[in-house]
Amino acid sequence: MSATDTMPGQTEVAPGPGETTGSCLCGAVGFAFSDTFGIFQYCFCSRCRKATGSAFAANMLVPPEAFRWTRGEDLVGTFPLADARHFATGFCKSCGSALPWRGQTGRAVVVPAGALDDVPPLRPGQNVHVASRAPWYAEPMELPSFDHLPPKKRG
Repeated sequence: MSATDTMPGQTEVAPGPGETTGSCLCGAVGFAFSDTFGIFQYCFCSRCRKATGSAFAANMLVPPEAFRWTRGEDLVGTFPLADARHFATGFCKSCGSALPWRGQTGRAVVVPAGALDDVPPLRPGQNVHVASRAPWYAEPMELPSFDHLPPKKRG
């Protein structure tokens, strides 16, 4: 199943003009938001690292009124961290992919950029919680880069 297919019995709501779309890995869940958002950031906090399994989370903050599910909303699970003022996670109950979640204050929907199917009109503009960055973090552009898997090392 591709990211644009729907599950049997599901109805997909087509994205509108001026919207950015996204989906989960299995394609069962889809979402869209209007291109009128203002924050795209990398977060280095320990919660985001745990939730993503990576050095940081690339998140967009979208006003709730600008966001909508286009398919599979019933397959979206959330985990609000009880002792956090803002943090939660969203995920597909079928494939486990990270999905958007509404902040506990209700003022923003946090959209994980890795779930996007389109190129958003905004680029990341800031790094937050850098003081709690993982001690093993290395700047990506300072590392060797390969277009595919690197050649096997001999020896």
